[in-house]
Amino acid sequence: MNRQSVTVPRPLLPMDPFLNQHRPWVSVICTCYNQADYVVDSLQSVISQHYANIELVVIDNASTDDSAARIGDFCQQHPAIRFVQNTTNLGLCRAFNQGLALTTGDFVIDLAADDVLMPNRIARQVERFLSLPHFYGVVFSNAALINAGGQVLGHHFPLNAAGHSSVPVPSGDVFKAVLDRYFICTPTMMMRRSMLDELGGYDEDLAFEDFDLWVRSSREYRYAYIDEVLTQKRRLPHSLGQQISLPGNALLESTLRVCYKAKSLCQTPDERHILANRVRQFIRKCFYAEQRELADKFGRLLREIETPDFATRLILRLGHLKLPINGVYRYYLTRRAFKAGAGSEFKVQGLTFNA
Repeated sequence: MNRQSVTVPRPLLPMDPFLNQHRPWVSVICTCYNQADYVVDSLQSVISQHYANIELVVIDNASTDDSAARIGDFCQQHPAIRFVQNTTNLGLCRAFNQGLALTTGDFVIDLAADDVLMPNRIARQVERFLSLPHFYGVVFSNAALINAGGQVLGHHFPLNAAGHSSVPVPSGDVFKAVLDRYFICTPTMMMRRSMLDELGGYDEDLAFEDFDLWVRSSREYRYAYIDEVLTQKRRLPHSLGQQISLPGNALLESTLRVCYKAKSLCQTPDERHILANRVRQFIRKCFYAEQRELADKFGRLLREIETPDFATRLILRLGHLKLPINGVYRYYLTRRAFKAGAGSEFKVQGLTFNA
C-alpha cells in the first residue's frame, strides 16, 4: 500500500531512511467538535513528531464554530492529512470508528482536538510496543494538565523530584485496577490495532469510550506504562468529563451499560466485590445528579452482585425524596477543586470522584 507520512523527521543516522521503510505505521485519529481555538496546535503536534511513519485522519464532527475552516487551511499546508467533514454530529465513538476504518496503521492514537502530543511521544510508545509480547494491547503514560492558555496546572500522576510518578501506577494485568478506579489518562494511550479490530472498535451506543474500552480490553490484553510526560491534556470548563455531575447527562447511563459488561467479565469473587464498590460510587453520582431512576437501576445491578450496605440503601431511599441537591453538589465540586489544586481537579471532574 502506498502511504504518505504526515511527518518528515530529519534523519539522525545515515541508515534512517532505509530503517523507516520497516518501522510500523501509526494511525492518529483526531476527532474535533468546536475546538477552533486549539485544533491547529493539536494537529501541529502530530506533524512535529520525531517518527517517520504516521498517517493522520481528522474528523470534524459537524462543528458550529470555525474548526472546519481552520482544519481545512492546515490540510492545505499538509496534503498528506485526510480530512473528513461530517454534516451531522455522529458522537465521539462513532466518529472515531469512522476514522479507524480509513486507516491501516499497526498502532492507533485517539487524539482529541484540544490535546497536544510531546514531540517524542509516538517514537517512545512504538519503541515500547516493539519490546513487548503481542498480548500487550495498550501503552500509556503520564500527562501534563494544561489550561486554555497552555499553562501547566499539574500532572495526571504527581511527579517526584526526578520527574517520575510519585505514586504507583498499575501495569500488566490491570483488569482489577480498571474496575476499582479511574487511573489511566485516556489521551496518553497508544492502542494495538489488532486489539481494536478484535473488540470491534468503540461501542457506538455509548456516550464515551474509555471506561468501556478498558473493561473489555483489559480482560484479555495487558497494559504497559511509560513513566514519562508524553502528552498535554487540556482542562476546559465544558469538556465531556465535566458533565458527569449535570442532571440528565448521558454519561451515567452509558456507565451503567459498561458495568453490566464488567459483571459478565468478572471471574472471581474478588473482582465482583471490586465492581460492587465501583457501582456504589456510581449510585452516589446518580443521587447527586438527581438521576433517581438511574440510581435505582444501579441499585438493581448491585443486588445482582452482592447485598447493598446500609449507606447505599439509605442513598437509594433518599433519592425518592427528590431533594434538590445538584446545585449544592456542583458548588462543592467547584470549591473542592479550587482548594485541592490542578492535580486533584482532574480526578474531581473525572468518573471516580468519591463523595
